[in-house]
Amino acid sequence: MNLIQVPVPDNMIKRDTSIGRLLLDLGKLTPEGAERVLRLQKEKGLRFGDAALSLGLVSSEDIRQVVSMQFDYPYLQAGQGSYSRELVAAYQPFTPQVEALRALRTQLVLRWFAEHGSTIAITGVQSGDGSSYIAANLAVVFSQLGEQTLLIDANLRQPRQHKIFNLKGQRGLSDIIVGRADLDAIVRIESFMGLSVLGAGTIPPNPQELLSRSAFSELLNSAANQYDVIIVDTSSADESADYQSIVARTGGALVVARKNHTKLAKINDLSKKIKEIGAQVVGAVLNEYE
Repeated sequence: MNLIQVPVPDNMIKRDTSIGRLLLDLGKLTPEGAERVLRLQKEKGLRFGDAALSLGLVSSEDIRQVVSMQFDYPYLQAGQGSYSRELVAAYQPFTPQVEALRALRTQLVLRWFAEHGSTIAITGVQSGDGSSYIAANLAVVFSQLGEQTLLIDANLRQPRQHKIFNLKGQRGLSDIIVGRADLDAIVRIESFMGLSVLGAGTIPPNPQELLSRSAFSELLNSAANQYDVIIVDTSSADESADYQSIVARTGGALVVARKNHTKLAKINDLSKKIKEIGAQVVGAVLNEYE
């Protein structure tokens, strides 16, 4: 009798998510250390994580990280990865600011994505309000929810997402719009299941004209067929009117202001301008953390 091997689809392969295997995969535990843990576990009837802790081979933070991985909630420890520390959702997932980001995520799901498609723009009232910080961390928390998430840096004047995510490629959004690159410019962020980032690309002399081209709309439409959530980071409203071209295509914007810094009159003025171009103001965020 011949044994016929039938390929199994990737989504049907059961991953080994035991604490021991995850600690080994992360390099937190050596094979020799794992043997010591297994012996103590058998002798004392302990759970693997408790045995590893009692031997001093791992830390409580190591255990908390692998438990998060078991529940498909990845995050990074300090010093792990090469991303900016601005990614608090990645490095400090149990802090008040990340709880606020998760609450914001819930509000966006209920107030926008449930009825208006997959795309939203993040627009700062003025430079320094932290719209790029909010956009980046929102992208992380949506990916932690299990959503296939694309973050687009459409700030073609002073882009920041390539620095936050340590993107090495030079091509990005502007290059796709002018036909000098294709969707291969989108970078999958390996540390976070389901998170991809499209950097701004080459800084053009005519950002507003580029963002008004049909190629930008076509890109968003194409991405909407591949991703559950698309977050578009824009330049702040006091820098240029670029945000108008973007928000007109996303249909909605989350306005970011700086707590105790941005004047209410400016928030109201930006909200009015967004509504005048036929888009919705999904909400406003008073950023106090960045």
